[in-house]
Amino acid sequence: MTTRTLLRNGHVISMDPAVGDLPQGDVLVEDGRIVAVRPEISADAEVLDMTGRIVIPGFVDTHRHTWEAPIRGVAPDATLDDYFVEVLDTFAPLYTPEDVYAANLAGALECLNAGITTLVDWSHINNTPDHPDAAIQGLRESGIRAQYAYGSANTSLADYWFESKIAIPADDVRRIRARHFASDDGLLTMALATRGPGFCVNDVVASEWALARELGIPITVHVAMGRLAGRFGMVKQLHGMGLLGPDTTYVHCCYLSEEEWRMVADSGGTVSVAPQVELQMGHGWPPVMQAIEHGLRPSLSIDVVTTVPGDMFTQIRAAFGAERARVNADCWQANMPVPSTMLTARQMLEIATVNGAHVAGLEDRTGSLTPGKRADIVAIDATALNVAPVHDAAAAVTLCADVSNVDTVLVDGVIHKRDGKLLADTGRALRLVSEARDRLLAAKETKESKESKESKESKGETGETGEKATA
Repeated sequence: MTTRTLLRNGHVISMDPAVGDLPQGDVLVEDGRIVAVRPEISADAEVLDMTGRIVIPGFVDTHRHTWEAPIRGVAPDATLDDYFVEVLDTFAPLYTPEDVYAANLAGALECLNAGITTLVDWSHINNTPDHPDAAIQGLRESGIRAQYAYGSANTSLADYWFESKIAIPADDVRRIRARHFASDDGLLTMALATRGPGFCVNDVVASEWALARELGIPITVHVAMGRLAGRFGMVKQLHGMGLLGPDTTYVHCCYLSEEEWRMVADSGGTVSVAPQVELQMGHGWPPVMQAIEHGLRPSLSIDVVTTVPGDMFTQIRAAFGAERARVNADCWQANMPVPSTMLTARQMLEIATVNGAHVAGLEDRTGSLTPGKRADIVAIDATALNVAPVHDAAAAVTLCADVSNVDTVLVDGVIHKRDGKLLADTGRALRLVSEARDRLLAAKETKESKESKESKESKGETGETGEKATA
């Protein structure tokens, strides 16, 4: 039986030049697919009244460590160096599959609530074979469109992030590919989240790239972020190993050299920028304009909710403000006018939607309100005090709206948020993620107590402290 939904009388920003913007328009969805976008459509369908709403494609988050939802806000003042110790070396080794499931369920629902309909889940928490199954289950139950990027374990900072000799387990990656992603046409697809040169020895890097290409899945890797990775020249190393290709997304890219930017562009690679994290944690200036200047289509991502908010509105404004601030300061110092190529509010909406779909390898099915694409649609309440009155609809979305204004969310034609209310068992998700938080904090306390006791005993045995040494 055919299912039809008609979004009627909204201000439609399609992000498709062939469709354009419709100040008063309708969007018809049939069996999860957009079939028409026109000023007026008559159809036998369930009608969603979009009067006073701005209708846009869903946001695409191209890089989020969703497993960190239970430890939201634990590292508010962290630098990147701090994060490796405070999160990856402290909490990550303690995660159970149950914690990962709770995190991905709650984290994906957080995305949907904020109008993010597509997520690249950078899942470097596969401490046992049960961990990836749990992560995928959480994503599947949420109903979000997601690319699950299988990453390494995180049981030891020294073992996994300093010239690591431990490769992602190829047999388990193959198992996950066969079990959960036999088809690339589903709501969930697969990628490989690799650590890359500097973090791993070359043999590990080569084996992980080969594994991804054997399985026909894209690759996503952090590069050139701050002092920790900027010095590695990771893209140049990958080029030297003959590994660059159009199947790879480079995350952050804050300290890429001019030569490396050309290598990424020439190889057909894609770029994900996480502006708030990059500014806040010391990765460097978000390189949105640099990517554009090299002919690339940058996307936006959240990265870690341990330190920054989990919504796309924050990322849009961080990128927009940072880039314009950087250019303004340079031009002031040089006593010259600002260039006509300054980022615009409209460009930021493009970057957060259709560019994101491009980077995730899903532009054929999402990212714009184009007939034939899947119906991933968001409606913003433009009658709210912080949005109305609207003069420029794109600017209203990128510079005025926030999560509270996300009124309606559809993924693959399924309504997940309606009249500002998420249609999910949020109570259960909150309970599970809170229980995960409590388990992790208890495990952390137990671990620290044990380490403290062992340290005291060791000092006593070597004569450094106390009566035990002198007895």
